[in-house]
Amino acid sequence: MLNSTTTWNTGSKNIIDYNTIILQIKEHSKQNGTVYIGTDSFFIKNKCIFATAICLYGADKQKGGRYFYIKTSLNKKQFPELSIRIIKEAEKTINLANHIVELIPTAKLELHLDISPQENHEGTSHLAKMLVGYVKGSGYECRIKPYAFAAASIADKHSK
Repeated sequence: MLNSTTTWNTGSKNIIDYNTIILQIKEHSKQNGTVYIGTDSFFIKNKCIFATAICLYGADKQKGGRYFYIKTSLNKKQFPELSIRIIKEAEKTINLANHIVELIPTAKLELHLDISPQENHEGTSHLAKMLVGYVKGSGYECRIKPYAFAAASIADKHSK
């Protein structure tokens, strides 16, 4: 996800260097802002398109927010079941969070998963407890729908 061939974009679809994003996260963190990270995916033909978003929101005196995203694609055949795809989304989110924390240990992170609560009995509900445990066990705060805007709104918009 973070090698030299990956292309990050701003919310307005301009290309941005990952190191520049890291500098913005550092500044955002100094201003008491939270970094929200989430991933969503969507099948298009024979590909599974993953979009991962980094959202900067809530810093002192910040008006609105800003976000960055990256898109990757894998062969659709790797995801014969929804659960495998949703676990991959969580993995991508956690891996990015781990990389950010390596570079900025003081960053306040909250990870968002595009899954429904257990009590909703929807397609991803049966995965909620396991995946929230996966994120929390990795050391991060976690939100799911309807509070998971980084995954369910922003990453969702760019996965299609």
